[in-house]
Amino acid sequence: MINREDPRSRVAPRLGHPRLDPGTRSPLQWSVVIPAYNEAHRLPRYLDAVVAYFDGRGQPYEVIVVDDGSTDETADVVERLGRRHPEVRVIRSGRNQGKGAAVRKGMLVARGDWRLFADADGATPITELKRLEAALAAGADVAIGSRGLLDASVSLQTRPHRVMAGRLFNWIVGRTGLSGIHDSQCGFKAFTAAAANTLFPQMTIEGFGFDVELLLRARRTGFKVVELAVNWADQPGSKSSVLRDGPQMMWQILRARSRLGKTG
Repeated sequence: MINREDPRSRVAPRLGHPRLDPGTRSPLQWSVVIPAYNEAHRLPRYLDAVVAYFDGRGQPYEVIVVDDGSTDETADVVERLGRRHPEVRVIRSGRNQGKGAAVRKGMLVARGDWRLFADADGATPITELKRLEAALAAGADVAIGSRGLLDASVSLQTRPHRVMAGRLFNWIVGRTGLSGIHDSQCGFKAFTAAAANTLFPQMTIEGFGFDVELLLRARRTGFKVVELAVNWADQPGSKSSVLRDGPQMMWQILRARSRLGKTG
């Protein structure tokens, strides 16, 4: 074990793990949680990219896919990959509960110092993790990917009606208590272990509106939330739509706001 006076032990939480004695199990740097519902066709490509990315880094990691009651072969796909890559595992839900419930379930068993949840469609490339990772290393508790920030270094590929619907939704969300966030719904968010362990046990929204409750709770708790532009490309077969799911999401958000109170 490292002596308490070793200066490396004081910087380990932010700059990486200290060197361990031979035979000591390495701690996990990252946990990646991927909620999945009937994603047998889209998930394998993204999972392969995630595994290749982290294998290339040479740091311990885990990938947790939460199968949210799928009726296709989603869980079987993950288990086959897990036989070749033991870092990958699947948690099966007996029924479809919603994206919020799936993310919460995965985060409650994650063990990494830093924890990401990412959508199964791979709309945000896993390589964009470097942007969120830099924010956590600089002191953020929560780092969220955003399609709403202007940044010449990123590319946003989506249909015009989704852009307009997203802007309207986020404008409404801002009026209901979550000001200053340009994109609450991007499925690419990272947390320190302390933030994840505080926030996810408290979560109540099981559906697509959970992102807003999560950010409201982070603000109310006093966690530092940093929003960063990320590359994002619209993928066919999306499970959510602001136009289709918006009314239910707003109802969920208003209920969460009433429980938490308005936050700045």
